[in-house]
Amino acid sequence: MLEGAKSIGAGAATIALAGAAIGIGNVFSSLIHSVARNPSLAKQLFGYAILGFALTEAIALFALMMAFLILSVFQI
Repeated sequence: MLEGAKSIGAGAATIALAGAAIGIGNVFSSLIHSVARNPSLAKQLFGYAILGFALTEAIALFALMMAFLILSVFQI
């Protein structure tokens, strides 16, 4: 029973990975729209997009770390 609960907990922790994927898609979609509206700001907007990507990806890595912690730490 504990093994099943660990699997459910790890699966629930990885739901944040889907949210992070959607967030990264929104970041680069906004970059494309912004550059299409004002091409002269492309370099500055790209820097902001990379920062947004890094912060969003950090949340995904934290969620993945939590999933692995649930699977490895709670052992009986």
